Amino acid sequence: MPHETGNLSIHSENIFPIIKKWLYSDNDIFIRELISNASDAILKLKKLVSMGEASVPENTKYKIQVILDEKNKIIKVIDNGIGMTAEEIKKYINQIAFSGAEDFLKKYKDKMDKDQIIGHFGLGFYSAFMVADKVQIDTLSYKENATPARWICSGGTEYEMEESDRNERGTTITLYIGEDGKKFLNEYTLRSTIEKYCGFMPVEIYLETIKETKDDSKDDTKEEIKPINDTNPLWMKQPNKCTEEEYKEFYRKVFMDFNEPLFWIHLNMDYPFNLKGILYFPKLKNEFETIEGKIKLFNNQVFVADNIKEVIPEFLLLLKGAIDCPDLPLNVSRSFLQNDGYVTKISDYITRKVADKLNSLYKKEKDNFIKYWDDIHPFIKYGALREPKFYEKVKDIIIYKTINGEYVTLKEYLEKNESKHKNKVFYVTDERQQAQYIKLFKDNNMDAVILNSTIDNPFISHIEMHENGVTFSRIDADISENLKSEDNKNDDKEFNEKLEKIFKESLNNNDLKIKIEGLKSENVSAMILLSEHSRRMEEMSKMFGNLNMPGAFPKEQTLVLNKNNKLIKTIADKADKESDKELVKMLCEQVYDLAMLSHQPLDSEAMNKFIDRSNQILAKIAE
Repeated sequence: MPHETGNLSIHSENIFPIIKKWLYSDNDIFIRELISNASDAILKLKKLVSMGEASVPENTKYKIQVILDEKNKIIKVIDNGIGMTAEEIKKYINQIAFSGAEDFLKKYKDKMDKDQIIGHFGLGFYSAFMVADKVQIDTLSYKENATPARWICSGGTEYEMEESDRNERGTTITLYIGEDGKKFLNEYTLRSTIEKYCGFMPVEIYLETIKETKDDSKDDTKEEIKPINDTNPLWMKQPNKCTEEEYKEFYRKVFMDFNEPLFWIHLNMDYPFNLKGILYFPKLKNEFETIEGKIKLFNNQVFVADNIKEVIPEFLLLLKGAIDCPDLPLNVSRSFLQNDGYVTKISDYITRKVADKLNSLYKKEKDNFIKYWDDIHPFIKYGALREPKFYEKVKDIIIYKTINGEYVTLKEYLEKNESKHKNKVFYVTDERQQAQYIKLFKDNNMDAVILNSTIDNPFISHIEMHENGVTFSRIDADISENLKSEDNKNDDKEFNEKLEKIFKESLNNNDLKIKIEGLKSENVSAMILLSEHSRRMEEMSKMFGNLNMPGAFPKEQTLVLNKNNKLIKTIADKADKESDKELVKMLCEQVYDLAMLSHQPLDSEAMNKFIDRSNQILAKIAE
């Protein structure tokens, strides 16, 4: 073919600086685009061969080679795929990529949403100019008697075309790396980038580095080069052909997490859209580790991005996994999706499959479900809060650990306690701090559930909204009628008023809320109750940045005195004697501090006073 020069089909002086500007933050995508094109060229040829439309030698090994020549600042991407003729270069490289480019410049020049803008055009190949000052294509079509063609462009609108010296079918893209791409001349960086984007591509990729040797004659032997990628990732296999060890090995390899996953879900769908993948439930060291989940999205085994929220429901981002959907409506940068109802269907499908897996686990492997619960409950509760469809599917398998060590559903707990407190759930947030209240419950054959995670406060509000009539009350927010003695209703109004006055004067706190009750457990002198509403409001303010609003949510604390307790009776008896006034004051303070200790830690000043007072009381007993 004769040497030819010409202009790309674009009326702007130079579009390449615009490409560089808008794609600069992601300039490593040139690796993905060029290797993806090479893979496509091979897959097209294999398809033509299978249909009898093309022929290749029987022993043909399809492969992609990436050659790094650091000294000459060159990177080559070579494939033995379908190749192109000179006419195809003119059609696909010179024209199609820039169709409508003039309108593009007018319409989007001042817009900065780079990924959506680039997505209007087939500019994948031109990402090469983000790192290269000059790009050369040498290609030979699979068609009989085709002439090899060469195309050269130095980043302007002009190009050159001539006959190439390539004598094998396929295409070589040669990048003459400029200043913006010099970091990719490092073998480690180049290898890492290929592994990131192309680690699971369906065609073997080989990275070769040209290195200088002082004496070329000294050693002609070359170390065998192994493919950089896994061409048949686990998600592409049928689930019934994958072993447990293969799932675990894939998890370790992809996520560099050497803690074994709890369990996994293998997605495998062909209709109405094609989607395959594996989602892992990781074992968490603590609940805050849930933010470290990562779901990798692939398109035909080409990595797109991590945690794409349009496809992966947000609550599932707490998991780890890989999802491959060839039908995704991606733009050129592949990091954003075009708006499409189809994407919503994919998201709904994934949500449904996860819910189905959890339901199956609960019904068929309940012991394992309970064993996993401490790790998976933040995820399930978060999903219930974020996604109504998910909540509807899993609400009946959400379980609660009780203070008696059992795991029950909400329905089971309510049915078991219906005669004691209808539609009311008592719960514990700190087993150690609320030990006195727990003991009181156990002594009276009552039960409570343990809700001690950060997510539980909004979660129980969610349950109350969606489960008609059900309310949650912390174990220290209310005294159940079941804890009160039979004669509690026989109130001695005069005695109660007297006791209230003694404590308010002794504690020098006239605003203190005091309640007199007769409890079944006579050994409990007093308890602190904290209003469920005010406590929830306070905790909610902490969740939203710990709003600095002193007094906005006052603690509605109530001191409950047990009139059946011997010490409380003694205080009431001794209060009438002038000689015992100092002792009564000390005992009131001690009762109050003991109640507070069972409710929350004392501050340093209150603790020092409590210890000093305890020693004084012991000294009086010893007299």
